[in-house]
Amino acid sequence: MQKNGGRFLERIAIYGKGGIGKSTTVTNLSAALVKRGLRVMQIGCDPKSDSTINLTGGKRIPTVLEVIRDKDKETRLEDLVAIGSGGVLCVEAGGPKPGIGCAGRGIIAAFEKLAELKAYDVYKPDVVIYDVLGDVVCGGFAMPIRNGYADSVCIVTSGESMSLYAADNIASAVRSFGVRGYAGLKGLILNKKGIVNEVAIVEQAAREIDTAILHTIERDPLVQEAEALHQSVLEAFPESPQARSYQALADKLFDCEKAVGRAICV
Repeated sequence: MQKNGGRFLERIAIYGKGGIGKSTTVTNLSAALVKRGLRVMQIGCDPKSDSTINLTGGKRIPTVLEVIRDKDKETRLEDLVAIGSGGVLCVEAGGPKPGIGCAGRGIIAAFEKLAELKAYDVYKPDVVIYDVLGDVVCGGFAMPIRNGYADSVCIVTSGESMSLYAADNIASAVRSFGVRGYAGLKGLILNKKGIVNEVAIVEQAAREIDTAILHTIERDPLVQEAEALHQSVLEAFPESPQARSYQALADKLFDCEKAVGRAICV
């Protein structure tokens, strides 16, 4: 956590295997945090560039790399940041053209451009959430961990073997960089897929990587219904148990009451 232009900035990187529901979780977490009165910036770090799509009414926003390619030195911060539902500040890092270049290096270039344009100083978010693909943890995808961009890491997983394998790889990367004073692992977010003995399976995996399950998200068709509307669950079905689950996750990850007080008082 650091002080940012009079506000306290907390930054969390959320990793997970592709298709595990990571972006859905991040989007609903952002929506829950803005409902708590926090200013949130969500940065998609996946070449698919669809992390924020359900915060922007289904509209894909220009990625940082696309804007850099088109405008180069004429790039302005407002070209890179879109205002999404509830006021969430939406950024998509983007990636290279298919078959050309390295997606990891694309993330590095995007982060460097945001830093150059002083995105945190200008928008003064209370929380920054990085939505990071976890199938690989190469230098670019490890950028939020290893370069001090994030204070902590969470991993979205299910009881499926491949998602747990990815979780183990990510946890290993966090441990490697943690000895240098970078981001530490907060724990696992279990996004249930309906597997037999799923909780027990993930609890065992958590013990093996020396962490714990922070929160469990139940399967609910409202998630797909909300996404069909290009909305978060909190926007489409704000009174539902699923919306309350995402709000509970927000409260577990951030001390929202104190954070709002800090933002008002400073």
